[in-house]
Order: sequence, then C-alpha cells, then structure tokens
Amino acid sequence: MLPAPRERAKSAFLRLAIVVCTMARASTVSLPELRSLLASGRARLIDVRSREEAAAGTIPGAVNIPVSELASALQMEPAAFQALYSAEKPKLEDENLVFFCQMGKRGFQAMQLARGLGYTGARNYAGAYREWFEKEG
Repeated sequence: MLPAPRERAKSAFLRLAIVVCTMARASTVSLPELRSLLASGRARLIDVRSREEAAAGTIPGAVNIPVSELASALQMEPAAFQALYSAEKPKLEDENLVFFCQMGKRGFQAMQLARGLGYTGARNYAGAYREWFEKEG
C-alpha cells in the first residue's frame, strides 16, 4: 500500500531539509575547523573585504580580493591572476577555498558566487574576521 500523498510530500520535504542542512554545514567553516585547516596547510583563504579593510588587518596567509572584483578574478587566466594578486589562482577542484569578510555577509556571497563558477570546494568562514580578531587577534 502506498503512503497517502500528504505523507509522501512530508517525507520528501524532510529529505530535502536534511540535504539542505548538510550542505549548509559543509559550506561553513567554524573557527576550530579553520585553525585545523590552516595548521595542516589545507585551506586557501580569500579575504573579500575592501583593500582598506584588509590593510588594517587580516588572517595570516589570506589573499585580498575585494568582493566587487571576485567574479572577474576567478575567471582570469592564471598568469594574470598571479600578476594582480601575487598568488596562485585557485583551481576549480581545490578543497577548502575559504572566503571571509568582516561580519559574514560578503563572505557568504563570495562563496555562492565561487560555487556558481564551478569552485566546488568554496566555503565561508561564518565567524569572519571579527571572530578571528576577537579570539586570535
């Protein structure tokens, strides 16, 4: 006997909710996880704040690419990226390509943009620079 339509819809909704929550967790990096990734050299950090904000302080090892430049930067040829940002261009398959900003909003937008361009390992450090500065500063 098949479940009633309402029960099938409820079951499908619950499966979708679980997938969405799992994906959200996978796309977000916590401070303890970021510490571990950095210690093991398994993270590429991109600070998407303005140049002025980043000049005032950033997470060590981060490359500053203002969010307003990110789409074009991620579509550049590797040599042009290297010349402009003094860093190797991320690869589409890089894991733990971690974006951050001051409070979290621009970092989340950057992660979404990067994923839309095919960067499957794009993640967002939700605590952002504010948390880093408070706890690690």
